[in-house]
Amino acid sequence: MSEPSPAPWPRLRLDDWAATRDTLHMWTQIVGKARMAQSPLVNHWWHSTLYVSARGLTTGTFPAGSGMVDVELDLVDHRLLARSSNGGHRGFALEGQSVARFYQQTLEVLAALGVDPVFQPSPNEVDPAVPFAEDTAAREYSRDAAHLFWQQLVRVDRVLGEFRARFAGKVSPVHFYWGSMDMACTRFSGRSAPPHPGGAPNCADWVMVEAYDRELSSCGFWPGGGDEGAFYAYAYPTPEGFDERPVSVGEHSTELGEFVLPYEVAAESDDPEATVLTFLQQTYEAAADLAGWDRAALEVDPGRLDAHRYRRGQDGP
Repeated sequence: MSEPSPAPWPRLRLDDWAATRDTLHMWTQIVGKARMAQSPLVNHWWHSTLYVSARGLTTGTFPAGSGMVDVELDLVDHRLLARSSNGGHRGFALEGQSVARFYQQTLEVLAALGVDPVFQPSPNEVDPAVPFAEDTAAREYSRDAAHLFWQQLVRVDRVLGEFRARFAGKVSPVHFYWGSMDMACTRFSGRSAPPHPGGAPNCADWVMVEAYDRELSSCGFWPGGGDEGAFYAYAYPTPEGFDERPVSVGEHSTELGEFVLPYEVAAESDDPEATVLTFLQQTYEAAADLAGWDRAALEVDPGRLDAHRYRRGQDGP
């Protein structure tokens, strides 16, 4: 019997949901900043990110008083949901509304759970950066588009998670950065890196220095770079010859300074997940080989458990 064909990947043209994308970007910034304000600093800003959940995007738990709180953008029922470890919960519907209104409602929900996050009340890595409370223009929110975007992120989270499992060195979680609105996973060589020059719009240079203080190879997905978004891969610092390294899928973008694989190219391939994994592996190898990483010490076989499967239930997990 032949193997079943992989399930089709969701399709969503950027031109068809640009307004909703911009709305969702601002909402994730507000929710992400709330988590960041309540959490202790973790290297590379890992304390500020969001994660793909079975319903949308979540902060995961973060400290609040003597307990914990989480906030989720539920992109199935289209609600913001906040829950407290003391049993409290609040929420409101996600709909077309101004950023100012969403900001006010989010703070009210958190206040009802005893959370008063203090953060810069304006977006980062965008220009112009209109303060949240002053962004009173009507905003568009398409439930269908937001749901499809989340479905894309579900696929991305799965493939990045599989790629992450191949590395035994320091590696980031698979997470969603609300500043640049991208899913990312970053591997580190273990060596320090020169100070990053900064330059992100409405983002202090020291923020970027903190993010890039170790030599790395990073990859991910963002809703840009193609008709339906794109996978990307880059290295910091960029090793000599990186842009000329041949890859079998995707290509190096001189404009962006990184390798890019349009989402639609992957989605239209016979096996989208395998296509993306090939792109991620080849671009990582380009960075690691050219920079002289100790690959033998840093990499691991993610399928090593298979050799023990016959013993499962006897003396294994």
